[in-house]
Amino acid sequence: MPKPVMMQQQRCTAPLRIGVLLLALAGCAAPETRTASPAPVPALQPKMARVWVLRQPNAPGGNVAAADPMVYANGAALGQSPQGTVFFHDFQPGTYRFTMQPYGTPANLVDTLQLAPGMQAYLQIQAVPNWDMGSTAGGASFAVPTMSPQEAQADLPTMTNLSKRGAGA
Repeated sequence: MPKPVMMQQQRCTAPLRIGVLLLALAGCAAPETRTASPAPVPALQPKMARVWVLRQPNAPGGNVAAADPMVYANGAALGQSPQGTVFFHDFQPGTYRFTMQPYGTPANLVDTLQLAPGMQAYLQIQAVPNWDMGSTAGGASFAVPTMSPQEAQADLPTMTNLSKRGAGA
């Protein structure tokens, strides 16, 4: 008599075992990837210029990798620039001096742009090792050089768009 009971228990647990096996196999499947479509970028208003600020996701090692430096235009804060992000700001035509919040040894590596109506310019936030600036201290700071539109356009799809930043954003 014990045998039929044993067979009955095995028959009852078989569907349960198959279900657990199927769940385990489903867990091994590649997860579905959903990419959020970035918010549409508004058209540039007439008589305005747009500056895009990009920071690559693969900054060199060290403490700068975790830094989210502030970007300034003529001394006014535009926004922080975390790794792997891009943001933009629209400006009246004119001359603007772009600087970075100092980390480590202040780099004083700035860029000055003469913006004309309808112009779009691209700035790349770069970590600069302190030894490149003649300092014996370890670490790095940031520079904000201009980048080519072709290079920027190639990088934009790989970055998180933070949208418009700065005063009036």
